[in-house]
Amino acid sequence: MAQPVKVPSFNLSTCDAVEWLRSQPADSIDLLITDPAYESLEKHRAVGTTTRLKHSKASSNNWFSVFPNARFPELFAEVFRVLKRDTHFYLFCDAETMFVAKPEAERAGFRFWKPLVWDKRTIGMGYHYRSRYEFILFFEKGKRRLNDLGVPDIISSPRIHRGYPAEKPAAVSEILINQSSEPGDVVADPFMGSGSVGVAAVKLGRCFLGTDLNPDAVQLSAERLQFLAPGQAQGDVPAAAQPDLLGLASQP
Repeated sequence: MAQPVKVPSFNLSTCDAVEWLRSQPADSIDLLITDPAYESLEKHRAVGTTTRLKHSKASSNNWFSVFPNARFPELFAEVFRVLKRDTHFYLFCDAETMFVAKPEAERAGFRFWKPLVWDKRTIGMGYHYRSRYEFILFFEKGKRRLNDLGVPDIISSPRIHRGYPAEKPAAVSEILINQSSEPGDVVADPFMGSGSVGVAAVKLGRCFLGTDLNPDAVQLSAERLQFLAPGQAQGDVPAAAQPDLLGLASQP
C-alpha cells in the first residue's frame, strides 16, 4: 500500500549550521539546498565590490556571519550523513569558492555532476567583467535521476532587489526542488537567510527544515512561511546579539 503524502509544514531554529545538522538523524533528509555566506565575500567587501555588505545604514550592516572555508569539511560530512541515499545536494557559490568547495564535498563522499548557472539577467558590482551570474554546484549521494532531463544548466531569474542581502529567488529553488524531490519529501537549508528555499519547498508540497544564526532572519522566514503551511520556529540566540535585518530589509 502506498504511503500517504505528508502535509507541507516547516520547522525553523536559530543555530549554527553544522551543529544543527549534527542534531538531525542520519538518512532523514530528501534534498538539501543552501547558500552559506562565503569567505570570499570579505575579500570583495574589502575592495568595495560588494557595497551592500559594508558597515553603513545606507547599504547594510553585518547581515550575516561569514562561514569560513576551513569549516567546509565538517559541513559536507554532516550534509552527507543526514541526506538519504540516492539524493541530491545543491550549493550556491561564487567562482572563487567553487574551487574550494567542490573537492571538499567530493572528499565527504558526494559525486559532483556539474555547476549550474543562475543568470540574474542584470549586472551587479565589480571591476572586471561585472557579475551577472552565480554558480550552483550539483552533487549526488548514491544515484538519483532528475525528474525532467529537458531542463537546461542555465537558470534565468531576476535577482531580488531591496530584499535580504544575497537573497536567492524562490523561483530558482523551485526548479531544483521539482528536479530532485517529490511531494511530501523533506527539504532542508542550514543557512536559510530569509527562507526562500522554504517558500519554494512548501509551495511545492514539501516539508521544510531550516536554521540560521540570525534570529531576525528566522523570524522573517517564519513570517513568510506561516501563510503557506503550518509550522514552528524556535530560537536560541539572543536577538540583541544580531543586527536589525528586518528594519534594514524594509528600507527604501
